Amino acid sequence: MAIFLPERTASAIDTLTPRQIVTELDKYVVGQAKAKRAVAIAIRNRIRRQRLPSDMADDVIPKNILMIGPTGVGKTEIARRLARLAQSPFVKVEASKFTEVGYVGRDVESMVRDLVELAVDMVRAEKAEEVRDKARRSAEERLLDLLLPPVRPPVGGDETVAREQASRTRERMREQLKEGRLEDRVVELDVRDTAMPSFEVIAGTSVEEIGINLKDMMGNMFQGRTKTRRLRVPEALEHLVAEEQAKLVDMESVSRTAIQRVEQSGIIFIDEIDKIASRDAMSGGGGHGPDVSREGVQRDILPIVEGTTVNTKHGMVKTDHILFIAAGAFHISKPSDLIPELQGRFPIRVELEPLTRDDFVRILTEPRNALVKQYMALLGTEDLTLTFTPGAIGRIADFAARVNEINENIGARRLHTVMERLLDEVSFEAPDLGRQSLSIDEAYVDRMLADIVRNEDLSRYIL
Repeated sequence: MAIFLPERTASAIDTLTPRQIVTELDKYVVGQAKAKRAVAIAIRNRIRRQRLPSDMADDVIPKNILMIGPTGVGKTEIARRLARLAQSPFVKVEASKFTEVGYVGRDVESMVRDLVELAVDMVRAEKAEEVRDKARRSAEERLLDLLLPPVRPPVGGDETVAREQASRTRERMREQLKEGRLEDRVVELDVRDTAMPSFEVIAGTSVEEIGINLKDMMGNMFQGRTKTRRLRVPEALEHLVAEEQAKLVDMESVSRTAIQRVEQSGIIFIDEIDKIASRDAMSGGGGHGPDVSREGVQRDILPIVEGTTVNTKHGMVKTDHILFIAAGAFHISKPSDLIPELQGRFPIRVELEPLTRDDFVRILTEPRNALVKQYMALLGTEDLTLTFTPGAIGRIADFAARVNEINENIGARRLHTVMERLLDEVSFEAPDLGRQSLSIDEAYVDRMLADIVRNEDLSRYIL
C-alpha cells in the first residue's frame, strides 16, 4: 500500500524530476549546481518513499543535508524556494538561538512546534479558501439583516403581500451590495474581543518549558466578550466572511492534517550550525566541560534529527521523516568539530562556491526577483522609467566583487548595499522628477561609487 499525504491534492512537485526541480530553482538562485542537485534528489526520494509499501516506507529515513559555504551565496534561498516549490511546511531557525535544556533560552523542540503552527496556518488557509463561497453567501445574508429593518407584521393587512414586498426589497439591496453601491453605508456589528490580558512570565521559564498554552488554560473565559463597532459595508462583509469561514472549518481536522503534513513533508532549515561546533572539546584543548551554547545544544538537537516524538498543543509529532537541512560558513570550525552522532545524521554534505564577478552580473539580471528588476519596478511607481545599460551592470558587479575582496566577503548581500548607494539620489528625488526616463550607464556608476571604493577606510563604513 502506497503512502500519500492525507487530505491534500496532488501538487506539481509530484511530477517533477530532479532535473526539472533544479531548473525551477535556477529561476531564483544563480549557480550552486551541487547544492541544487542534492536538494532535488532529497525531494524526489521523498516522493519515491510515498510510493513504497507502508512496511518499507517506515524504514526509509530522509538523507539530511549539510550545506557548507560563506554567507550570501544562496544556502537559505535554495531551501526556502525548495519548500515553496514542494508546498511543504518550512521553518528556518538559527542554531545559536537555542540553549541546553535547563538554561534560559529556547529549547530545541520549539523548532518542531513552530513548524506545526506554520502547517496549521497553511491548512487552515486552504480549508478556508475551499469554503469561501459558502461563507460569503452566509455573510451576505447576515449583512442584509443588518442593513434592512426587521419586517413588522401588518396590522389588518395581507401578511403574504408584506412578505413578498420585503423579499423584493431584500433582493434589490442584494443587487446593490454586489454592484458596490453600498460601500459608503455604515453598519453596527458585534465583534468578538480576541485581546488576551497580559501576563508576566518569571525569568528562567517560558510557555514552551512548562508546556501550557495560556489561551487553552483560560478556556472560554474571554470568548463571550463582544463589543459593538461601526464598520463600513466592505469591512463588515470581510469580517463576517471570516467569521463564517471559522464556523465552517473543522479545526480538529485541520490539526490532524497539519501534523500529518509536517511528519511526511516538513522541512526544517537549521542555519548557523557552525556556531555550535565545540572546537575546544573536539580538539582536546582547554579541558573545559560541554559548552552550554555548543555541545549541549548539539546533544539536544540530536534526538530530533534522529527521530523522536515532540509534544505540541495540536498533538504528538514524530520527526522521523522531517527533512533537516543544516548550513554554516565553517570559517573557524569545520564539520568534523560537530559531535560524531550529529555528523552521522547529515550524510549529504555540499560545499557552495563563493560568488564571482560573473555570478553578480547574473544575479543582477537573470532571476525572476533580480535586483535590477526590483528597482525598476519600485521607481516605476513614481512614473520614472529606469534602465540599466549592460556596461553599468558590469561595473556594479565589479565594484561589489572588489569590495568583497578588500572587506568582509558577504556574498550577494553586498549587491544590496551597492545598489542602495548607487540609486540614493534617484530614490530621494524620484517623486519630484515627474514622468521621465533615466538610463544608468557606466559613467553614472563610476561617479556614484568610484571614490567610495577607492577609499578603503570609507568603503568599510559605507559599503
